[in-house]
Amino acid sequence: MSLSTKAADTFGLADASWNYGTYYIEKEVYDSAYYYYRNAQLYFKSIDKRYYTAKMLYNMAFIRGRLKDYTGSEILNIEAISILKPLNKPDLLFECYKHLAVIYKELEEFDRALFYNEKALEQLEFVNDKGTNYEGCLNNIGLVYVKQKEYAKANEYFNKALANKDLLAGNIQLYARIIDNRAYCNLKMNHLNGVLQELQGSLRIRDSLNNSSGITINKIHLAEYYSAIADTAQAIHYAEGAADIALDLNNHRDYMSSLQLLSKLDQENAPEYLKKLLYLNDSLQTEERKIRNKFTRIDFETDEYIYDTLRLKQQKIWILAISIGIISILTLLYFLLRQYSKNKVLHYETQQQISNEEIYFLNLSQQAKLEEGKMEERTRISEELHDGILNRLLGTRLNLGFFKFSNSNDEEGDYKTHLSELKAIEKEIRTISHDLKNHLLNSSSGYESLLEKLLKENAKVGKFDYEFKYCEILDKKEIAGSLKINLYRIVQESLQNILKYANASFVKLELTNENGLIHLYIEDNGKGFNLNKIKKGIGLKNIQSRTKRLNGALKIKSVLNKGTIIQIAIPIH
Repeated sequence: MSLSTKAADTFGLADASWNYGTYYIEKEVYDSAYYYYRNAQLYFKSIDKRYYTAKMLYNMAFIRGRLKDYTGSEILNIEAISILKPLNKPDLLFECYKHLAVIYKELEEFDRALFYNEKALEQLEFVNDKGTNYEGCLNNIGLVYVKQKEYAKANEYFNKALANKDLLAGNIQLYARIIDNRAYCNLKMNHLNGVLQELQGSLRIRDSLNNSSGITINKIHLAEYYSAIADTAQAIHYAEGAADIALDLNNHRDYMSSLQLLSKLDQENAPEYLKKLLYLNDSLQTEERKIRNKFTRIDFETDEYIYDTLRLKQQKIWILAISIGIISILTLLYFLLRQYSKNKVLHYETQQQISNEEIYFLNLSQQAKLEEGKMEERTRISEELHDGILNRLLGTRLNLGFFKFSNSNDEEGDYKTHLSELKAIEKEIRTISHDLKNHLLNSSSGYESLLEKLLKENAKVGKFDYEFKYCEILDKKEIAGSLKINLYRIVQESLQNILKYANASFVKLELTNENGLIHLYIEDNGKGFNLNKIKKGIGLKNIQSRTKRLNGALKIKSVLNKGTIIQIAIPIH
């Protein structure tokens, strides 16, 4: 309670007050218990904890009902029910309806008592852990009919409850109460067969459980039984035993019942018993009046205390809010100045990136021209071999074919040898020419080598393995230089992000051509990131900007501790 007060923790204050109330209930100090439950209820109400507010109202109603302030208990119960109905809390609604039924039974409003017992049973249908609450409700309905002296009807409900064969094991105390009530109804209907056995059986159970209030009721019923069979000595014995226990427990209801019974049984001491009864009745009325006044005073004083507490809390909140406001303004100014400095640096970095891009573009153009020169030279050599030297060799070979020789075998042998040699040379030149052409057509050494070099350098720095796949369409002349440079920059930015943040051990880079689109695929097995939470840096923004500039589509997929995939599709034309 002290710590919660210092921390201005309203829920903590409510919880501590609730525990105080429970402590005093155990001690049967009902005024103190009521005071703390009232405090808890007001605290819970101030922070809109409606279920707990209703629970405290029920606890307060229980105390007022116990002390016979039935009107006050009725009001608190109804207030609790009105809060609980929209919350769909059948467990506590069941308890409230059940207690309300008990109150109306004591007020002798029997129709209402039966109505609210039925309401309690309706709520019990929705309670998961019913226990023996159903049998308890049947017992309560039976007791309403006992009050109305409709003993046969009461016994219907007691028998219905006792039909549960697991009741004795599940709730032995309730079992003892119900067999006692049934025996009492049979006694009142003068059906004495088995009554004594049930009353004594109930007494033995209650005695073993040390259930003093139950023992008191049992002894009163036994006294009435022995009175019915004209065994006055035994009747007085049990009535006196009940009176002694009730007096020790300060149980005024059962003590008065015992005195009334003794005044009828013991004619000799009847005046003394009646005198005690009248004195006790007057004392109880005075005490009940004091208790009701005390509850009213507690309600008023608690309201005043809570009001002062909440007012001080409100002042603290205002002071805290103003302090937070001043700190927020100063923090905002600091961040504005810092952001201004960052923007200047960012502007400089952007300009530098544009310059680097221009240099790279010039580099790429120069590389393309060099590659173009090489390709033209190789074409020229291929054509020269094919169209020039090869044709001359062919002509020479044909001319040799028409040449006339003498019949010398040596000359004819030399001739065939030279002719075969020329044919072999011709074949070799043709092969070289075709190889030059094919290699020329399949060459991808320019742009591919740049990308692979970039990947290799980053792999060396980041200490990761890589896989590289490349499509030859990017080497065609009609592919725009702007597409190549933006693709290069996207790859470069992605690899930089992998080095900085991913801590990957493997990277896959693919450039493929499908359906008139260039597909760029970059995958790593690094740390990954949360796409919803991460603040997009300039790197990701640049990738988005470049993709948009190329009329492309960007998709990023990242899973924590599994890696990241970047997929870009860009139209070729």
